[in-house]
Order: sequence, then structure tokens, then C-alpha cells
Amino acid sequence: MEPQEETLRRLRSSFLAGRTRGAKFRFAQLEALARFLEENKKEISQSLKMDLSKPQFETELSELSLVRSEINLALSSLGAWMKDEFVAKNLATTFDTAFIRKDPFGVVLIIGPWNYPVHLTLLPLVGAIAAGNCVIIKPSEISQNTERLLAEHLPRYLDKDCFAVLCAGAEDTSRLLENKFDYIFFTGNAHVGKIVMAAAAKHLTPVTLELGGKNPCYVDEECDISNAARRISWSRYFNAGQTCLAPDYVLCTERTRDRLVKALKATVREFYGQDPKQSPDLGRIINDRHFRRVSALLSSGTIVTGGQTDEAEKYIAPTILIDVKESDPVMQEEIFGPVLPVMTIGGLDAALEFINKRERPLAAYVYSSKSQVVDRFLEGTSSGGFCANDGLLHSTLISLPFGGIGHSGMGKYHGKFSFDTFSHHRACLLRSDGREKLNEIRYPPYTEQHLGMAVYAMEVKKGWSCSLQ
Repeated sequence: MEPQEETLRRLRSSFLAGRTRGAKFRFAQLEALARFLEENKKEISQSLKMDLSKPQFETELSELSLVRSEINLALSSLGAWMKDEFVAKNLATTFDTAFIRKDPFGVVLIIGPWNYPVHLTLLPLVGAIAAGNCVIIKPSEISQNTERLLAEHLPRYLDKDCFAVLCAGAEDTSRLLENKFDYIFFTGNAHVGKIVMAAAAKHLTPVTLELGGKNPCYVDEECDISNAARRISWSRYFNAGQTCLAPDYVLCTERTRDRLVKALKATVREFYGQDPKQSPDLGRIINDRHFRRVSALLSSGTIVTGGQTDEAEKYIAPTILIDVKESDPVMQEEIFGPVLPVMTIGGLDAALEFINKRERPLAAYVYSSKSQVVDRFLEGTSSGGFCANDGLLHSTLISLPFGGIGHSGMGKYHGKFSFDTFSHHRACLLRSDGREKLNEIRYPPYTEQHLGMAVYAMEVKKGWSCSLQ
């Protein structure tokens, strides 16, 4: 295997030579990435089945389709995205040209997670390619079968002098982070995110951190309980609950809880049958360590459905907990498993207070048939994303930015936001070397008259929109 440093030097040499800058090259690499997905669809599905027992439906919907959408949008829009963006000018620059040039950063490091090891590794790669960067891709070693597939197959499609896949555990990744990159994009937990950010800070390298958190879900007394139960269950138990956007706990009044829990229990039976372990539509926990961690959380509160486990299969049944206390272990960390705590509170005001005492989450959810409740919840909370009366679906819209805030991350991507994330927006002003008479008002010796004229030519006045282009 080529040493990390040598791989980095090879990619940097290619970037400095301008290999990735042209639109033709970017189009070709995006099309190659699309071919990788299409020609290795069976192998991708098999690797995800081995790593996570991921159902084919979930693989197609959450791993393949979303990446195809990003590639298709980039191929359709890249010409427009790459164009210089001309901007308004002031009086002093009337005869000049002002624009924003979208420059690639250079050599980018993308560190992918294990829970959606294709989607969350390749989605940022689409943006990095579209923006004209060279990229080192570091898949998660925890989803080892998918890591192996990406390492063996992806380099056959992409330019080897501009893109590389590196397999690395924690120790080798720490060593990799000692190198200088021009941008780092990390998806994972907050603990590792802090390590990545600290390593990047040594080189003043900009970062995007896609993290997670405990996403709240408030269920109002006035809502369609049956529909809410189906949508909450789907978003909680999808990928066996190993989704950073999944609702991590439900808040509702005691009166609502009884109706909701009854509907949730019926929905689990409807979705996964009397014995969910036999359902082909329920995945498994990624490894033994995470199985033991999630299983330990089942001691919190009271189990009203589920709770069964099988360590040999890394199976945890879709579980609903009630009588959960704020101090219980299940409320102290992101669950990342098929466990749903339902907590009772006094109403919307109490829910907002409860949520706002905690770190800002990646997503916040509210279920209500009253627009006033939805509006108050939206105005009264802060989160990376928001969805009313459903779960996860806002992340499928590539017209919306995806990213966290505070403890749940920084930066955003998806669609054009990905292109912008991996582009340096360079401020450019082209001036003539003549017309020197116009510049004399700003040169010494300074006078009050020249100051007034300079301020008038450059300052934006209140209520005045400058639109000179």
C-alpha cells in the first residue's frame, strides 16, 4: 500500500498542475462515479447486507438513489455553478468588473461514517468533484465490507492521480490528520469531530463537521395519532435506528401518550410482524460494541413493546420505553438504535423548555394539525433541520441545506450547497490601469473635501440599494 504522505503528494501535484479545474474533467469524473454506482449495485447491496443487514428497499432509497440525485443535479447544473457571479458595485467602481470566482480548495479529505457508508461517503465526494478538488476518501473501517468494496472498486473509475481511497483505523486516521489538507469533511460523532477539528486547527484547515445529537419529537394533542405513529416509527426504526436524523425521544402530554403508545405498538406489529426478528425489513446493529451499548439503554424506564435482543445476530427489537426520567442513561446520549423513549410533559411550553436546555440537535420534529403549534415550535427551537408532521424527509430535498448547528455540527451540503462548501468564493475586482484622475480623491495629501467625495463614492447609504453591474 502506498504511504499516506506519498498519496497526498501525488494528489497535490495533480491539483497544482490544474488537472481537476476544467469542466470537462469534472463532468467525466461525475459520470464515472455514476457508472460505479450502476455497475456495482449488486456488490454494494451485498456489502451493506453483510455490514448492517440492510434491506434492499432501504439500500436503494437511502444509499443509492440519493447519491444518484446529487450526481444528476451536478451534471445538469455544473456549467451554471462554475460561472463567475457578477455582483453590484459602488460609485467608485462604476467602470470596473466585480465578481465572485468559485475556486477549488485543493486537496480535500472526506472521512465517512459506518451507518450509511455509501451515501454519506459519496455524497460529499460529488460536491468535491464538482468544485474541482482532488480528494482522499477515508471510509469507515467499522462497516468493513463496504470499506473494502469502496477501496477495491472505486479507484477503477476515478482518476488515480486525483482521487484515492485510504483504509485506516483510528491510529492511522490520527496519523493521516497530521498532514495538511485544504479542506476536511467529517461525518461521525461529536467526540471524534472535536479530534478532527483540533487536528485541522494546527494547519488552519477549514472543516465541515456533520455530527448528530438527540433529536426531539413533540407530538401535540391535536394531531392524527395514527399517521404520527406510522411516520415516527418509520423514521426511528429505519436502518435499525442507526440514523443521525432519527427522532431520539418523544415529548407529549400524558393524555396523548396513552393514545400514541397504543398506535406505536400497533404500527410496529404492522411494519415488522409479531416477531420482528423474522422480518426482512429490519436491519441489525453494526457490531458487538454498539449492540452492548444500545442493549444497556433498555434498562431505562419501562418497556411497553420490544426489548428482545440476540447478541449473536446483533438484533434488538423495535422498542418503546415509557416512564423515562430525564436522568436515565437513554436520555444522556444519542441512542443510535431501535429504541424510542416517550416522555410526558405539561404541553408545548414545557416541551420547548425541555428541548432548549439541551445541546442543539441535528433535527427537530413536531406533529400537530394546528399551524400555530408548528409555527411556535419552529420559532421556539434551534436545530440543524426541521420537519413538521414527518421524519427524515427534509433530508431528501437537495434544494435544502443539510447540516448541524452547535453540538450537532457545522457547515452544510447537498445540491449546490455541496458545490459551495468545497469552493472558495474568491472576491475579484478588475480595474483599468488608466482613469487615474478618478482615484486622486483617495491619495495623500488628504483634505476634507476629498474625504467627503471618497465617502460618497464608496459608502452604502441607508435605504439605498446599489445595483450597478
